[in-house]
Amino acid sequence: MTPHKADGSRKRVLVLTSTFPRWVGDTEPAFVYALCERLSEHFDIWVLAPHAPGAKSREHFGSMNVVRFRYFFEWGESLAYQGGIMAKLRSKPLRHLLVPPFLMCQWFAVLRLLLSQRFDIVHAHWLFPQGFAAGIVKRLLPRFPVLVCTSHGTDLNGLQGGLFTRIKRFAVGQSDAFTVVSAAMQMKAQSLDIDLQQTSDIPMGVDARTLFTPDTTAQRASQQLLFVGRLDAQKGIELLIRAMPDVLARYPDCILKIIGHGPQREELQQQVGQLGLVGRVVFVGAVPNAELPSHFRTATLMVFPSVGAEGLGLVCAEALACGCPVVASDLPAVQEIVQHEVSGFVFRQSDCEDLTSKILLMLADPVRRSAMGVAGRAHVLAHFDWTQVVAAFTDVFNRVNRQG
Repeated sequence: MTPHKADGSRKRVLVLTSTFPRWVGDTEPAFVYALCERLSEHFDIWVLAPHAPGAKSREHFGSMNVVRFRYFFEWGESLAYQGGIMAKLRSKPLRHLLVPPFLMCQWFAVLRLLLSQRFDIVHAHWLFPQGFAAGIVKRLLPRFPVLVCTSHGTDLNGLQGGLFTRIKRFAVGQSDAFTVVSAAMQMKAQSLDIDLQQTSDIPMGVDARTLFTPDTTAQRASQQLLFVGRLDAQKGIELLIRAMPDVLARYPDCILKIIGHGPQREELQQQVGQLGLVGRVVFVGAVPNAELPSHFRTATLMVFPSVGAEGLGLVCAEALACGCPVVASDLPAVQEIVQHEVSGFVFRQSDCEDLTSKILLMLADPVRRSAMGVAGRAHVLAHFDWTQVVAAFTDVFNRVNRQG
C-alpha cells in the first residue's frame, strides 16, 4: 500500500512504540504495524520508533510515515528490538546505561514532532517508556493532542517497585483513554488502583482471513512440537526442553522446533547438548512473520510454556488460526485464547510433569487434535479478528477526540 494523501477531514495519529519492523521482511513482532496499517484506512498515521543499525531514520512504510529516533552511536543502539527492552536489560545489565539517553532522545523526538506537525491523537504503546514520555511532554505543552495509552503486559507485569508503580500511574493519569490487551490485564490494572472506567479491554488482532489460515493441502506432521517466541527465561523454553526426554521415551521420532531469537539461545543449546537431545531439538532462529503460517500448518501442536506473566500470548491465537492446537501454561491471559480441552490443553505453570502429560495426551489422539484445531480457529475468528479490533480502537479514538 502507498501512504494515504493528507486529508484535512481525517484525524492524524502519532503512534509511539518500541516494537516495529525495522525494514521490509523483518522478524520483529508485527502487531503494532498491523494495527497501524489497518487504522490508516480511517486515520493518517505517523509512527515514532527507536532507530536500529541498518534502519532508515525516516521513510514511508506501508501506508504510514515512520520516524526512528537515534539515542546513541549507531553501533551501540542495542536497547530495543530482538527480544524487547526488558529482555535486553536482563541479558546485559550494562545496557541500563542506554536508558537515560533513550528516554531523553525519545522525549525530544516526541516534542519535535508535535511542534512541527499537527496531530489530533497520540497513541502510546506500553506505559513505559512510551506512555511515560508522552505524559512528560503533555505536561510541557499547553496544547497537547488527546493521549491514548495501551499496555501489552510487560509494562504492567514486569516493572515492579515503588518508582515504577508511580511511573505507571502517572502515564495512565495523563491518558485520556487507557487500553489493555486482555481481561487479565484489566484485573492487574485494578490492583494498581487504576480507574477501570477509563480502561478498555482491546486485544491485538490476528490476520486470520488472509495470512494465518489453514491449508488443507499441507501435510501436518504426526510428531512435531513447535515453539515460537522470544528465547528468554520468562518464556519457559527450558521447561519444555526438560520435558523432551520423557516425550521421546514414548515417541522416539518426535522433534521440537524452536523458532525465535533472544538472549537465552546459547544457554538453551547447552541444555540440549547436556540432555543428549541434539537432532531432536532444532533451533530454527527467527523467521519473518509471513513465513510463520507454514510452520503452524505442518506442526502437530504448538507449546507455549511461559512461566512469566503474559499480557495475552498472541502467538497462541496465530497458531490456532492455522488449525494448530496448543498446549499452554495456565496463565489467566493465555486462557482467554486457549480453551482447555476445546482448542488445546493448559497445564500447571512451571510443572514439567503436567506439561509432559498434556503433550503425550495430544500426541496420542490425532482425531481430537484435528477437532481442537477447528474449534480454536473459530474462537480466534470470533474474538481476535482485526476487523473487530480496529473498530474498537477507532471508537476509542473518536470518543476521546470528541471529548478533547
